[in-house]
Amino acid sequence: MKKEQKSKKHIFSGVVVSDKMKDTVVVLVHNYEKHPKYQKFMKVSKKYKAHDAGNTLKIGDNATIEECRPISKDKHFQVIK
Repeated sequence: MKKEQKSKKHIFSGVVVSDKMKDTVVVLVHNYEKHPKYQKFMKVSKKYKAHDAGNTLKIGDNATIEECRPISKDKHFQVIK
């Protein structure tokens, strides 16, 4: 019998920048990446749409999001408390 490998879900923390959609927030996540040629660390930011049932978060709140099954075309994270 083969052992089932459990994949790790990505978990990010960031700041809510939009809460205008129903049950969805947009979270801005900052990350540091090293430039391949110049070896300098750069601050890279990316926005993720996350499912927030009941619209509990507002703009400016800190949020922790976790990867989940696809909920819509571009929403595949959910807010965890």
